[in-house]
Amino acid sequence: MQYKDYYKILGVSRDSKPDDIRKAYRKLAKQYHPDINKDPGAEDKYKEINEAYEVLKDPEKRQKYDTLGMNWQAGQDFTPPPGWQHVEFNQGSAGDFSDFFNTLFGGGGGFQDIFSGFTGKTRFHQPMPRDIETDLTLSLDDVIRGGTHNLKFNNRTLSVRLPKGITEGSQIKLPGKNDGGGDIYVNIHIKQDKNFEISGHDLTREIKVETWDAVLGRDISVETLTGNVTVKMPPGIQDGQKLRLRGKGLPKRDGTNGDMYVKIKINIPRHLDSKQKELWQELAKLSYNH
Repeated sequence: MQYKDYYKILGVSRDSKPDDIRKAYRKLAKQYHPDINKDPGAEDKYKEINEAYEVLKDPEKRQKYDTLGMNWQAGQDFTPPPGWQHVEFNQGSAGDFSDFFNTLFGGGGGFQDIFSGFTGKTRFHQPMPRDIETDLTLSLDDVIRGGTHNLKFNNRTLSVRLPKGITEGSQIKLPGKNDGGGDIYVNIHIKQDKNFEISGHDLTREIKVETWDAVLGRDISVETLTGNVTVKMPPGIQDGQKLRLRGKGLPKRDGTNGDMYVKIKINIPRHLDSKQKELWQELAKLSYNH
């Protein structure tokens, strides 16, 4: 098998602190999550990222990995230490992990001490309560609705209560729900919405307006999360300019709401009849002579 450089996979240095490793993992997990990234190979990359984080977030696993791997480079043929015996564990499932991982840490809950072979003794570790992270992808409607959401995890269905104020990157703790009594940390991801661009608690909606309305200004009706509102569009508004609607964004934990922004997209006519063309030419002449 080939040696896996977990630090390189997460894009961190070998002396990185746990917080830095965690941040790198969450960024990459969001980027390659199969529910978000439909590119070929994204799912395999996502599994590789999770495997790397599974090792580097655990102080004991990381120490063993560091000691064993200090003289190895990614892609090199890898052979376990002489005299080392692999032991399969029946608890848990390592189906999402590579042969390299399973060779070092066993096939499930708990793991073989990879250095026991040097002493001629085989030591077993009883499964210890450990924390683990997983991901939950929600729609914008799920976020707004709140309540509980079912999460499939290791052949189990867990109920996750969605608190008010969650956003992309929020994390929900499920105490004692992992095997052995550890905690499960659920990382929240929000799918792209067809109507709104989501940024934290703020929303942006693009509205198309006619050229003459942009020039002259008018009131426009805009759909928000709580229904339609009338927005006054000032004369001379520019393409791409935004109008702010305070408190029309997503709910926050303190009971307030984020803002909603109306992004103006000016609709330029593609086809003109002779009369329309004549009028535009007249406007152009007036503009040039002004």
